[in-house]
Amino acid sequence: MRTILVVGGGYAGFYTAWKLEKKLRRGEARVIVIDPRPYMTYQPFLPEVLAGSVEARHAAVSQRRHLKKTKIISGTVVKIDHASRSVTVRPAEGPEYALAYDTIVVTAGAVTRKLAIPGVVEQAIGLKHVEEAVAIRDQLLTAFDRASTLPPGPRRRRLLTVTFVGGGFSGVEGFGELLSLATALVKKYPELDPAEVGFHLVEARDRILPEVSEKQGRWVVRALEKRGGHVHLGALVRSAQDGHVVLSTGVEFDSDLIVWTAGNAANPMVHNRTDLPIDARGLLVVRADLRVGTADAPVPDAWGAGDDAAVPDLALGDGTATVPNAQHAVRQGKLLARNLLADLRGGRVREYVHHSLGTVATLGLGIGIFEWRGLVVKGFPAWLMHRGYHVLAVPSWERKFRVLAIWLIAAVFGRDIVSLASVQHPRHAFVTGGDPAVLTIAPEPVTDAAEPLPDFVG
Repeated sequence: MRTILVVGGGYAGFYTAWKLEKKLRRGEARVIVIDPRPYMTYQPFLPEVLAGSVEARHAAVSQRRHLKKTKIISGTVVKIDHASRSVTVRPAEGPEYALAYDTIVVTAGAVTRKLAIPGVVEQAIGLKHVEEAVAIRDQLLTAFDRASTLPPGPRRRRLLTVTFVGGGFSGVEGFGELLSLATALVKKYPELDPAEVGFHLVEARDRILPEVSEKQGRWVVRALEKRGGHVHLGALVRSAQDGHVVLSTGVEFDSDLIVWTAGNAANPMVHNRTDLPIDARGLLVVRADLRVGTADAPVPDAWGAGDDAAVPDLALGDGTATVPNAQHAVRQGKLLARNLLADLRGGRVREYVHHSLGTVATLGLGIGIFEWRGLVVKGFPAWLMHRGYHVLAVPSWERKFRVLAIWLIAAVFGRDIVSLASVQHPRHAFVTGGDPAVLTIAPEPVTDAAEPLPDFVG
């Protein structure tokens, strides 16, 4: 029986395994998924996790709950040796070991792109995983509690200042949702002045949301600024040392919470630790049918999809690769499963072609934007379209119902504003025994809690 090994359990990997186990005949092949996280993160919900509109667990889809016929290995692939049809696995516990396969599917995803800017690695939090979204939300809620005990001044303003770096989908949606939460939150703190709350969105280009037209991008900027946000276009972060943000435009301010969403970088395992072909950006070279290789030189028994693969965009036909987003990764995963079955059974594989269904984004509670060709919808209707699309897109009926239930409860009672930042130090109460004079556990940087697992796959 053939072994199909899926490296990475994100969108593309999860959907490949999910569809395969539904269609494989008994004894035809076995599927193995290797990922350090026991769940697939539905990333479009992360901005709403920031705002408390979606429970963190509901943005995560359990692999073991839904991949019932697939062998799940909790660990990291640190090397692929396709010449010998073997990978090196670093399990969550125990020594590394070699694992043989017949067919490999590389869907390891991308990692957050970091730049060599002073203070960024020490101060910033990414926004690719549920843990990071939870840490950002808890830090904001805790900052409001701490600021309310201080007199007006620089320290209080710093606690209430939030900085997002990157004006793509993740940055704009996260910025809008967290701004919406902060605007509602400040009403609960009569000690604080709403003017002390500062939200900064920094983008190196002269526009945000390149997926929408330039005209609509300008509307998004105006909508965010109307709600109190500060959008810095054509600006680079020169330094974030000790939370003091310095921009290339000369603007400087202090910010305790810095969220880094400035694009993706090649997965280091794919880039450095495989004998499969990669391009200049460190992405897998993949054909339109999702086989690894080129039209003239396909690599036998190797397939790839998602953010770690340069899949030709046949819908555009200009030689570019598909952009790394959920729309493509989900559909590539489904097609990859069908092509694997066709290849296994001697059938015809199909090429990946997907014409965009439009762009929809949330800008905070009750406001959004949708654009498809010449059709533009703004405000509350677009926000409803955003929620409707994503509740349909999140995998499994169980997750759909859970998310809908949270939305309905929030519509009646409002969002929960409780911070659980203390879970990052679960032993503190036990060790100190409630004695405020006992300071045995030093606070840890929130970035440590936000990145508990390796980023090689997932």
